[in-house]
Amino acid sequence: MRSADEVTGKQSVEVVDDVAGAAEETAPETGRPRWRRADTWVLLGFLALAVLVMIQLWIDPNGRVLDGNDDDHGIFLFMLAHAERVVFDGASLFYEDRFNVPVGVNMMANTSILALSLPLAPVTHFLGGGVTVALLTTLGLGGTAFAWYWVLSRHLGRTRLAAGIGAAWCGFAPAMVSHANGHVNFVSNYVLPFIVWQVLRLREPGRVWRGGVILGLLITIQIFINEEALLFLALTLGIFAVSYALMERAEVGRIGKRFAAGLGVAALTSGALAGYPLWFQFFGRGNYHGQPFEPSVYVTDLASLGAFARQSLAGIGAVTRRLSVSATEDNTFFGPFGLVMIIVSIVILWRSSAMRATAIAGIALLVMSLGPSLRLVGFHTGIPLPFALISHVPVIDLVSVTRFAMVPAMVAGVLLAFAVDRIADYPAQTRRRFKIGMVLALVPLIPKPLPVVEGTPMPAFITAGTWRDYVPEGKTLVTVPLPDVTTGRTGQRWATLNNLDYATPRGYFMGPADPPWDDTGSWSAPHRYTSQLLMSVGKYGYRPTLTDADRDRIRQDLAYWRAAVVVLVPDSENVAVLRETLVDVLGSPELVGGVEIWRINS
Repeated sequence: MRSADEVTGKQSVEVVDDVAGAAEETAPETGRPRWRRADTWVLLGFLALAVLVMIQLWIDPNGRVLDGNDDDHGIFLFMLAHAERVVFDGASLFYEDRFNVPVGVNMMANTSILALSLPLAPVTHFLGGGVTVALLTTLGLGGTAFAWYWVLSRHLGRTRLAAGIGAAWCGFAPAMVSHANGHVNFVSNYVLPFIVWQVLRLREPGRVWRGGVILGLLITIQIFINEEALLFLALTLGIFAVSYALMERAEVGRIGKRFAAGLGVAALTSGALAGYPLWFQFFGRGNYHGQPFEPSVYVTDLASLGAFARQSLAGIGAVTRRLSVSATEDNTFFGPFGLVMIIVSIVILWRSSAMRATAIAGIALLVMSLGPSLRLVGFHTGIPLPFALISHVPVIDLVSVTRFAMVPAMVAGVLLAFAVDRIADYPAQTRRRFKIGMVLALVPLIPKPLPVVEGTPMPAFITAGTWRDYVPEGKTLVTVPLPDVTTGRTGQRWATLNNLDYATPRGYFMGPADPPWDDTGSWSAPHRYTSQLLMSVGKYGYRPTLTDADRDRIRQDLAYWRAAVVVLVPDSENVAVLRETLVDVLGSPELVGGVEIWRINS
């Protein structure tokens, strides 16, 4: 008869052993998982739900803008326009010189999603960047869910039902749906489940070289989708590995060497492939360090764990706004029953060292997302938290802190999937209560379609190509308001929907605040006199009194931006005062192609 210690030891490693053997249980003799009709229906179901979430944008993807975060919608139009130029015009891969003229933009230091934008450059070229945004976001939601379903059902789980529930959570949790408001990179997480799976497979004999190379390739792909998510995953797996090693020393001693060797091969592979792009990101032109805000600004509110997100079926916008930093950062919001069922799942799985380590990793990243001090119901309590100790560590200081909470959101899906499997071993009454709890947890979190607004239509001056008669090569078209973060969105949208066929100054992107004196990250180019003046006029609606010296400074700024023509965007805020200011400096405008323009004689 076995001792209690022997039984506990067996239970503690059974999940990891299941990981190694699950592929054999679900695969045919060829070793490849079979595709079944149920898989097709699951895939179609996830895609249908993703289309439902994005349906209002799909109605007119080039004419509408996501209301939750129109700024970030605009920045990804820029990323797609850059990729189109790379493929169709032979532009530089890692640097864009037709945006933020005359300085340009370091694309590796931005969320350039090159692994996605380059293959879809033909879609951007022929159908427009708005279509590509809608397509990538839809495929991101549905694809992430199906990727988790595939890994959970083929390798980490036992039943398709459990995998489907866990995958639906991973793909359509409030965190994912909120990031669909413009964050194409953060909804495109379909590589991450396969990275997890390949890391776990490194424990198997004979996987050092083959497994390491495969893992390195996957890491490289993820670098060109979203480095931030890769950092989160690396931290999560690191905490998981340390926790598991402390609980299962004998097991780790048996597999540790080949596991570490496999990671080394993966590091060499990804380093060889992505080494130069990463060097360019951190040391090339336009690099920056840190974020334009303190770590305490964008943190997770503890009360948000049991609340509903604004885009959940049971969500109440006013409550969510109190507990969230923005519509794209509802990174927790599990709902009261969802939070309870996550805790129940941890209890059910607690005897397994692997699941316990998984839960610990999720909790650790959740604590990190709370920031350097506790925020509760919108109030900063001043209670210090562990993140304060690492908030200024390089690379960590590039992260928006609340996004660490995306990890526990994904971990929750994995825990729920395994709990659904395990509950089958419990008495009927317990199973019935668990099912009721799951319904109460999941139904209120069903996502609603994301809201959109109509974008300012492009005038004939742009759509008919009339601008070509006014903007020679090497010169720029300057829209007023100037493209910038939170202002000038229309000008940036026009330029990027035209795939940067004409160059433009400034814009919304990440770059150094005031080089070479200050390389702190900023959301836009350093302000010049004219950009600051016009931004203030547009925001506050006051008519400035300009001197001849002021007019000369404006002309100098236009020369710096290599301006050939200035275009006043119709329907802009305080457009009448903006027009009066431009007339004061540049004289009377011409009405061409539905807009007022001023030619700039250089």
